[in-house]
Amino acid sequence: MKKIFICFLTFLILQLQVVLSFAGSDGTLDLSKKNGNSNNVEEVKDCFEPINRATFAFNQGIDKIFFKPVAKVYRKLPQPLRSGTSNVLSNLSNVVTIPNNLLQGQVKDAGINTLRFGINTTLGIGGIFDVASYYGIEKKEKEDYGQTLGAWGFGEGCYFVLPVLGPTTVRDSIGSIANFSGGDAWYNVTVLDNSSHFSESDYYFSRVTAGVDFRAKNLEALDNLEKNSLDLYASVRSLYLQDRQRKIKNLDLITETLNDDDWEELEN
Repeated sequence: MKKIFICFLTFLILQLQVVLSFAGSDGTLDLSKKNGNSNNVEEVKDCFEPINRATFAFNQGIDKIFFKPVAKVYRKLPQPLRSGTSNVLSNLSNVVTIPNNLLQGQVKDAGINTLRFGINTTLGIGGIFDVASYYGIEKKEKEDYGQTLGAWGFGEGCYFVLPVLGPTTVRDSIGSIANFSGGDAWYNVTVLDNSSHFSESDYYFSRVTAGVDFRAKNLEALDNLEKNSLDLYASVRSLYLQDRQRKIKNLDLITETLNDDDWEELEN
């Protein structure tokens, strides 16, 4: 029962990260297009819109009664603790980004991310400190298997909203499955291997913590998203699809978002 509850929290947190990733770093939304022509997101069919809207409302309700209060408490923790936590989680994300760099032919980025991961894992004490950035090794954008499938020419398929998991497409769902089929090294050494060094609970704890950390950074952003949207569901759908297309094409993002490790910038 405990494991099921942890999984539930993990998946809901992932949904919140998707919604919040479209909010600006100043807590506002920017629906303007960058780099010229916009992507035609209308080509992606919302095949189950009535069901999607009901599911979206359910997910938003859980956020308001549980995760938003938790995020407010987390935000009151000392800033060094929050920064170190963000750095560790950002470092862990490289185990998914690096293989996708290679699958997309981004050899240089794969090399940089591998170097960053090695330095921060060792000299940065498990990623607590971002030593690589201190030495001028810049952070690259995160990649995932859904982006890789898009780069290979696979279409999005229908847009739909999953209970707890949130906004996705057929293509991104297939990409997510790759994480649990050997594509996520952190998942492999924790959940699959459950070795003496790492356990299944370590994986779920890291995922839940990542969501809480991201949610805490974007308390104002989500409030503004709701306040500035005549139809929140339609806004999130449009922004999600545009954001995914931009990332696949490696163009500038439609919105400027808070990074996983910028608590210092947020509070300055």
